[in-house]
Amino acid sequence: MTETILAHSGRTLVAGIIGWPVAYSQSPRLHAYWLAKHGIDGAYIPLPVAPGTLAEAVRGLVALGLRGANVTKPHKEAVMPLIDEITPTAAAIGAVNTLIVGADGRITGTNTDAPGFLANLRASAPTWNPARPAVVLGAGGGARAVCAALLEGGVPEVRLFNRTVEKAEVLARHFAQHHAAPIRALPLTAEAWRAEAADAGVVVNTTSLGMTGNPPLDLDLGVLPADTVVADIVYSPLETPFLAAAAARGLVAVDGLGMLLHQGGVGFEAWFGVRPEVDDALRAYVLKAIRGE
Repeated sequence: MTETILAHSGRTLVAGIIGWPVAYSQSPRLHAYWLAKHGIDGAYIPLPVAPGTLAEAVRGLVALGLRGANVTKPHKEAVMPLIDEITPTAAAIGAVNTLIVGADGRITGTNTDAPGFLANLRASAPTWNPARPAVVLGAGGGARAVCAALLEGGVPEVRLFNRTVEKAEVLARHFAQHHAAPIRALPLTAEAWRAEAADAGVVVNTTSLGMTGNPPLDLDLGVLPADTVVADIVYSPLETPFLAAAAARGLVAVDGLGMLLHQGGVGFEAWFGVRPEVDDALRAYVLKAIRGE
């Protein structure tokens, strides 16, 4: 699909993405594709919001007549006390990534990252065995969604590694209120990694390590079984050093682009009235932008 320019009217439906920084996001391109494909008079725009201005920005959605917005780093948790209603899914995760403005001006927050991650994992790694423990690296908003997805997918245990183990413990206690399967908090050290990752069915990086502009994630993947799936929720770059190392060992490597594509449809439907498809043509279209083509 080529770029299509649609004329806007006084009835144009507008949504966007709140983050800081937000220029890296491929969500505007994703939603522009769907808007053009379905011939919708709509727009989806980046909304760079510094942490100190989040409250004003959220209420500004209503004042400006926006239909809603996605929420990305560092606002997924901070936005929760600023809105009128939180869905059970978002409450269980403890983070919000999608805001929907109702006709009455009330803002509802939900989270589509967890189902988006699980759909992408199942589609990209059909050999994944959910009967084995899962390893998650990081304890931020992305980790919350991934943990929720893996628990929903049936893993017996999540081993949560973080440089600040106290933050992982907070997340583990949160999920203990919502799920029977345990989450164990562990320090992100070479010793703990070697001891706890050797039987993992899937390893998921939710940290910013390996993202463009950040240092790589340095872990010995030689401790993993040959059929372990290695995933990253980062898609800039598409193949992080972590995923490249996994692929070099012959492990199934799952990039973060599919999660972005699958999670975006829920918000699009709420804002623009159509549930879009995730297909190969869409992935190729967004991938061109990531590669700078």
